[in-house]
Amino acid sequence: MTIPDRIAAFDPTGATAIFEIVVDDYAEIRVDGRLPVVLGQTGGALVKGFNAPNRVVLSRDVRPGQRFDIAVFAANAPLSAPPVNFIWVRSATIEFIAAEDARVGVPVETRIERVDPALDRIVPADARIERLATGFDFIEGPVWVRDGGGYLLFSDPNRNRIYRWTRDGEVSVYRTKSGYTGFDIGLYGQPGSNGLTLDAEGRLTVAEHGNHRITRIERNGTVQVLADAYNGKRLNSPNDLVHRSDGTLYFTDPPFGLPRFYEDPRKELPYSGVFMLRDGVLTLVSKDLVGPNGLAFSPDERFLYVANWDPARKIIMRYDVAADGSLSNGRVFFDMTGAPGEEALDGLKVDQQGNLYVSGPGGMWILAPDARHLGTIRGPELAANFAWGDDDGRTLYMTARTGLYRIRLNVPGIRPPLRVAGQP
Repeated sequence: MTIPDRIAAFDPTGATAIFEIVVDDYAEIRVDGRLPVVLGQTGGALVKGFNAPNRVVLSRDVRPGQRFDIAVFAANAPLSAPPVNFIWVRSATIEFIAAEDARVGVPVETRIERVDPALDRIVPADARIERLATGFDFIEGPVWVRDGGGYLLFSDPNRNRIYRWTRDGEVSVYRTKSGYTGFDIGLYGQPGSNGLTLDAEGRLTVAEHGNHRITRIERNGTVQVLADAYNGKRLNSPNDLVHRSDGTLYFTDPPFGLPRFYEDPRKELPYSGVFMLRDGVLTLVSKDLVGPNGLAFSPDERFLYVANWDPARKIIMRYDVAADGSLSNGRVFFDMTGAPGEEALDGLKVDQQGNLYVSGPGGMWILAPDARHLGTIRGPELAANFAWGDDDGRTLYMTARTGLYRIRLNVPGIRPPLRVAGQP
């Protein structure tokens, strides 16, 4: 198919082009020889079901003369026993939607408090938060996956699920029972997964609250347990996690996923630790904080930042990181305890210039590498955590209570996977 110069009176330049086919029974769609395959995905380019419409976005910015090669694989029975009859194509259409009508995000109220002029180099003057989806209980731990055209995964610990959001605005359940498989799930407030990240091979690594463990989802969907106990005692409820470029994994382990938090009888460790998993060995690298939560490395990986979820001590700690992964010289990098608002500190991310983005009282605080408060961005809901996404890494996705949001910034962020396996 070649995009025409005009379609009746409509100029398709910049429009979104969607191909839809309805086949009796099943169909798969390949565009330019590619069939995006995502673990757990149904619909879209993959088999959806009997006479179901399969819709694929060809492009969100088409140009006259642009060519697409579209191939459809169709079957109307099990491939092991195909019948001798016809395959019916009920309909096959190309839909063009004008750019202004195909917008995925909805602009929402955005308040930007510019404390330091340096913020102007990070946050554009016309920056706006967009709402992408809503109706969740409490979403957390997002990560951008570059495979399959790019999509965002994020957790809903309350509902024990991982969701998948695509560039087309579609939200689907990526994984159920994401953090707990027990029968007493009704006792838990947040039994599901929380933090998500990718290792060097692009495999999803998950902090599971109710199961007290860190797991990795292999390419074939099997679950590999990476850590679930330390010195014979079960972990509390792993919260957030980050890989160093050499593959070493760090994660925080407060008790917030347990039904009674600090007083829960399931709590076996007497502290809330920061742990390091290196070459299969789990090491406690810090127990300084009551509620270690979000964590992130500086761009050069010399420092590890850890946010503290504690209403009485709203601080970010910074640790020196040794070559062997151990932490030392822990000190308070920034203190928000006196800031108005009851919220403690949650998620934490870093951009390629070393600026910090922190879920703090009232909004997302942006801090310079020298600990200057540059500004605060406030939206309709308080963001719990963040992920850098899209092709250029300059879109910051925000999981905020019941809604998923994003904002475009000038500086790209540091995002996993940090390197491709097998490359220097």
